[in-house]
Amino acid sequence: MKIYERHLAREIYATTGLVLLAFLMLFAFFDLIHELESLGKGGYQLQHALAYVTLTLPGRLYELFPIGVLIGTLYALTVLARHSEITVLRASGLSTRDLLLALAKIGLVFAVLTLAVGELLAPPLERIAQQLRLDAMGSLVAQQFRSGLWVRDEHSFVNVREVLPDATLRQVRVFEFDEGFRLRSISDAKGGRYAGSGNWVLSEVDRTQFAGDAARVERFAELTWKSAINPDLLSVLMVVPERMSVVSLYLYIRHLSGNQQKTERYEIAVWKKLIYPLAALVMMALALPFAYMQDRMGAVSVRVFAGIMLGIGFHMLNGLFSSLGVINSWAPFFSAITPSVIFVVAAAGLLWWVERR
Repeated sequence: MKIYERHLAREIYATTGLVLLAFLMLFAFFDLIHELESLGKGGYQLQHALAYVTLTLPGRLYELFPIGVLIGTLYALTVLARHSEITVLRASGLSTRDLLLALAKIGLVFAVLTLAVGELLAPPLERIAQQLRLDAMGSLVAQQFRSGLWVRDEHSFVNVREVLPDATLRQVRVFEFDEGFRLRSISDAKGGRYAGSGNWVLSEVDRTQFAGDAARVERFAELTWKSAINPDLLSVLMVVPERMSVVSLYLYIRHLSGNQQKTERYEIAVWKKLIYPLAALVMMALALPFAYMQDRMGAVSVRVFAGIMLGIGFHMLNGLFSSLGVINSWAPFFSAITPSVIFVVAAAGLLWWVERR
C-alpha cells in the first residue's frame, strides 16, 4: 500500500469507527427506552433488557455499516480537502481513477467486516436475544393467527396453537392427505417435543383415521411423528429474514419450495445479504465528489448532514425495493441490487459534474 493510501486509510478507519460507535450508542439508548415498556411482563427485568439490547447490537452494526462508512469517509475526505491535502494529491498527478481505486482497497476491509458481522455474529446473537426475551417474559415464539401457526409439510398441513422458545409445541393438529389430496387422518396432540433426526414425540394423541365411509379413533399416550419441520425452521419465526444467515435462509427457502409455498421475501433477503457488503464501496465512491466540492459547499457540518440524508435514503430504498419486489413478484436479484445501482449512478453523475466544473 502506498504512503497516501495508508494516510487515507488511517483517517477513514478512525472517523468511520467513531461514527459507528456514536450510532451504536444512540440506537442502543433508543432500544433500551423501548424495552423499558416491557419491564414487569412475566419475569422480564432491567438486566434482561440490558442483555437483550447488547445482544442485538451486532445486528444494528450490520444495518449501520453503509451509513457509517459514508459519513466517516465523507468527513475524513472533507477534512483532508480543507487542509488542501486532496488538492496536493491531485496536483501531483493523482487522478480520480487512482483515488477511487485507493478507496476501493480501503473499502474492501469494510465489505469483509460487513459480511462477517452479518453472517457469523449477528444471526446467532439475534436468536439468543429473542430466546432470552421470550424466556424471561414466558411468551410464545409464534402465534401468527388466532388459530395458531400453520405449516405445510409435504402431504400434511400442521396447525400448532403455541410454539414455545425451546421449540416445544402445544396443541398440535396434523391433517394428513394422500397423493390425491383426500383426507386420511387427523391427529390431535396436547404437546410435542423434538427427538432429533426429524422425529417429534407427540403426547396425549387422539388420531382419527378415515377409510372410505368409515372413521376410526385411536388414542396414544405418546406417538412418534416424522416431519421435515425441525427447531431450526421454527427458529426462523424469532429472527427477521434480513438478520438471518445465508445458510439459514437457503434451507428455509428449500423447505418452502418443497411445499410449494412462496419464497420471494426470503430470496430477496438472500440476495440482499450477498450484495449488502458491497454497499460500503458504493458509499465511499459517493463520498468522493463532496471532497472535490469543498470550496462550494460551506461548512463540514453541511456535508455531514448531506451524508446522513443520503445514508437514510439508501436505507429507505433498500426497504422499499424489498417490499415492492414481494408485492409485484419482481426478480429477487433486481429488487436487491437496484438501490446500490441507483447510488452508483448518482456517484458517477456527481463525479462527472464536479470534474466538468
